[in-house]
Amino acid sequence: MDPNTRALMMGAAGAGGGEKIYVEDVFSTYLYTGNNSTQTITNGIDLAGKGGLVWIKGRSGATGHRLTDTARGATKSLESNSTTAEVTESTGLTSFSSTGFALGADADYSTNAATYASWTFRKAPKFFDVVTYTGNGSARTIAHNLGSVPGCIIVKRTDSGDNWQVYHRSLANTEYIVLNSTAAKATGTTRWNSTTPTSTVFSLGTDATVNASGGTYVAYLFAHDAGGFGNAGTDSVVKCGSYTGTGSPGLAVTLGFEPQWVMVKNASSGSYMGWFMFDNMRGMAVGDGDLYFYAHSSVAEEGATSDYINPTATGFTLNNASQVINESGNTFIYIAIRRGPMKTPTDATKVFSPLTLNGTTGTKLTTGFPVDMQISAVRTFTDSTSNNVVNDRMRGVSANTTGVSKKLNTATTQAESTPGTGSLFWDNTGFQFPFWINWYSSIFYNFRRAPGFFDVVAYTGTGSATTVSHNLSVAPELMIIKKRSAADSWIVYANNDNTDYLKLMESAATVDDNTIWNDTSPTSSVFTVGTNDAVNGNTATFIAYLFASCPSVSKVGSYTGTGTTLQINCGFTAGARFVLIKRTDSTGDWYTWDTARGIISGNDPYLLLNSTATEVTNTDYIDPYTAGFEISSTAPAAINANGGSFIFLAIA
Repeated sequence: MDPNTRALMMGAAGAGGGEKIYVEDVFSTYLYTGNNSTQTITNGIDLAGKGGLVWIKGRSGATGHRLTDTARGATKSLESNSTTAEVTESTGLTSFSSTGFALGADADYSTNAATYASWTFRKAPKFFDVVTYTGNGSARTIAHNLGSVPGCIIVKRTDSGDNWQVYHRSLANTEYIVLNSTAAKATGTTRWNSTTPTSTVFSLGTDATVNASGGTYVAYLFAHDAGGFGNAGTDSVVKCGSYTGTGSPGLAVTLGFEPQWVMVKNASSGSYMGWFMFDNMRGMAVGDGDLYFYAHSSVAEEGATSDYINPTATGFTLNNASQVINESGNTFIYIAIRRGPMKTPTDATKVFSPLTLNGTTGTKLTTGFPVDMQISAVRTFTDSTSNNVVNDRMRGVSANTTGVSKKLNTATTQAESTPGTGSLFWDNTGFQFPFWINWYSSIFYNFRRAPGFFDVVAYTGTGSATTVSHNLSVAPELMIIKKRSAADSWIVYANNDNTDYLKLMESAATVDDNTIWNDTSPTSSVFTVGTNDAVNGNTATFIAYLFASCPSVSKVGSYTGTGTTLQINCGFTAGARFVLIKRTDSTGDWYTWDTARGIISGNDPYLLLNSTATEVTNTDYIDPYTAGFEISSTAPAAINANGGSFIFLAIA
């Protein structure tokens, strides 16, 4: 089959003509800890069947980057920070599977107790391709299966030492830049033969770094804004672009999506010239802790106190990075990959996990998914600093055993703080038990962002009525907003009421105020905030938690109390694992129950989000009900007053 026909067929499959594909099917950032032995990394990416690249870097130690791909085969590695030829590491990355890859005991892959990051790029039309070829010394073209025009091509000679050569669409086709170097872009017409790549081929000149006669090479191709993904097959998951630095915080780069992985390089001759690599698993957040690697260097992870890059719902902004990645007048090139998951969940256990433990510091709690937001509380004593603590990945959490999380408390108006406390080592499958509640029984509510279910948005106020973009993909039914930069109320939107609001840290009924939501209902892409300082103070920073009803997963709803037994149908099949209830027409606390502590036919422990008091264990206010939850006839007026109005959030 000729390359044109093959590319057209693959492009059609990725653009709605075949099985739907999502970014979580083709890319993963996976963190792991070495063990001096073999281990299997299960990231859900089919490398054995589809092919691709695994890029590994030690976080806690100075180790070389390791790149292994399915075209060259397992155990064959290259270093992005070196000119070295391909080497065979028999105990490195030892095999590829349909769900990830396997590792041996090589020190650069699995030193005991050392921490590592891995990035997996699966071959897929309009995302990524791997091509190997043998040079011939003459200008030529190389066929590829990207199904779109490449935005970036990275080439490395594998049979001998030579520099990594990079083509980027934001540079001229007579220019190149070197991955293993801090040097600025250079002119070299013999790299790409002064020819722009097409959707089926890329061109090579006669330079030995890309096309020496008899030399062997590998090329990694990244698409640019090509669509092909999501439910409609029109969403892009990778973008290769550029921006001009301003030297001032707040420079916005628009991608059309929120990124989870970004690699940035100053292509001009500036003060800081490295290839910076960020991802949201290690800490690409809106505050300090933007941990990064240099693709050109073996140095360990850096940036614990850095605030260089802030993800937004539509791209990223550069903050306090006047030289590093925002030097005034300099041209910066980047590759950015969309945040996942893109697929609407159908299994609530994949996006929510209530966990309780009475354990010791360092105990690993397993959620089975990366946590994006967590509410935690000590169950057995009143503590204004340890109860109802909210942490989230967007604001910054501990991605290792020494980091700290950004803290808010639902029971107070306090501003965000950065205490030396909080759950530790958030990774792909859970987190570590924090030392600050050592030996005390605690509850952790763990949420994952997913379309149709839950989203987290950070934004900066303007003081004027405005809209804020989000990625929930549906109109939010419950929104909880907190000012981060100063003390202020937690503001809640609920019950499809754009004229009223509630306060999360209070028991008060709804309040009418058109300066909160500007009397405007949220949509599937934006929510509106008015002029009120609590949601839109000028230059103040905010965090918003957005929830929606997702079939078989969650239900945001309301009910009218009866004073008698009342069954709330949420459309579930095995009952609710989490229930939040608040009375809206009169005073009433914010009650929470969960199956980790017990939703049973007898007494059900509850905690209050608006209080730091110990949990109550001697009441039977709700009971199991297959389709949702049941409210007991013994429930007080704050939960089931006859004729009272109530809102709830239930998760299956």
